[in-house]
Amino acid sequence: MTTDGTTTGTTVGERTIGIVGLGYVGLPVAVAFAERLPGKVIGFDINRRRIDELVGGHDATGEVSDERVKKAGVRYTLDPAELAGADFFIVTVPTPVDRDNHPDLSPVRAASETVAKVLRPGAVVVYESTVYPGVTEEICGPILERISGLRCGVDFKLGYSPERIVPGDKERTFEKIRKIVSGQDQETCDLVAAMYSLVVTAGVYAAPSIQVAEAAKVIENTQRDLNIALMNELAIIFDRLDIDTHEVLEAAGTKWNFLRFTPGLVGGHCIGVDPYYLTTRAEQVGVYPEVILAGRRVNNRMGTFVAHRTVKHLVLAGANVSKSRVLVAGFTFKEDVPDVRNTGVVYLVRALQEYGIDVTVWDTHADPAEVKHEYDIELRPLDKKGYDAIVFAVAHKGTDEIVHELVREHGVRVLIDVKAAIDRTKLPAGVQYWRL
Repeated sequence: MTTDGTTTGTTVGERTIGIVGLGYVGLPVAVAFAERLPGKVIGFDINRRRIDELVGGHDATGEVSDERVKKAGVRYTLDPAELAGADFFIVTVPTPVDRDNHPDLSPVRAASETVAKVLRPGAVVVYESTVYPGVTEEICGPILERISGLRCGVDFKLGYSPERIVPGDKERTFEKIRKIVSGQDQETCDLVAAMYSLVVTAGVYAAPSIQVAEAAKVIENTQRDLNIALMNELAIIFDRLDIDTHEVLEAAGTKWNFLRFTPGLVGGHCIGVDPYYLTTRAEQVGVYPEVILAGRRVNNRMGTFVAHRTVKHLVLAGANVSKSRVLVAGFTFKEDVPDVRNTGVVYLVRALQEYGIDVTVWDTHADPAEVKHEYDIELRPLDKKGYDAIVFAVAHKGTDEIVHELVREHGVRVLIDVKAAIDRTKLPAGVQYWRL
């Protein structure tokens, strides 16, 4: 790339950007680029409801303010043909796992087919979707070649820049998180770096290859998953020893190099998913990753563990378990976001239901229609009377006060505090309190 930011004869500022996928990742990227390059961003998604709300100036995910959505000037579309005007594509579709925890690459394959149909010489296709090392060049590239009839590395180029969006975090936004960039050759890497440098104020880091960038992304969340798994296993051990886990962590945390992770229900589009991408690739090359999969097993069973402790404390409180009413407060995968993807709360709810318990699931942020569609679970309105126990699963802002009120004034006998968010010193005497 030359000093004025050109490659194959096109300057960075002249590029038209096509964003494929406008969810938690794609929309912030689209808006950021549109603010910097007015009239140069096309946003495509296959979800009509999503496109309609964005055209109306609203982001239901809460990642981008309505004011920014309205002013950014992104051209939102359901018509893939409108992407034909783009020559710099950014693919931000989800990469989930199937029921057997195998990578489901169908969204990224479909997105590649969509781009391929409008691909033209000189274009660059950058993937942000989390994948295992090799997917961009070994799977996506050939799809683009086959459908477009163009030659990868000659007529068009590939890049990879893993997403680092933190849902609900208003401080560490897209622009403020350092971006890893990569390309299939140095010229492409330079171009991708120059493009993202237009909008990412935190700067970029150029990885030496696409596979290095893919691997870097997938181990970020694998590392977090394993650290949380350790905390969860410690919580199980300390529960058996009748020791408060958080008191132990507070004491251990007085050492400067103790890592401050806490136990909890692991969910979301990253931590509970990405490790399976890495383990799948490892198994393809003959390596069976014992530690990573062990961490996944620990984290996957925590919902059931919390449900069992709820039942135990109902019994201790003298309740008839099969006739008990339990409020599960919170269903999203983390606080103050509407995202319910891979939420760990679902395993807790289903385990409680297996005991014949009448479970009310209440959440101030989740979309009832999405929860019903994805999990066949009805979100119900809060009934302030008649609950035998509350499982405080997700500590959305202000919900701790409501939980306190229910326990103090409406005879709740058991409080299970998954997030350790309740001040137990303010609870009435006689309440069975337990925290993870």
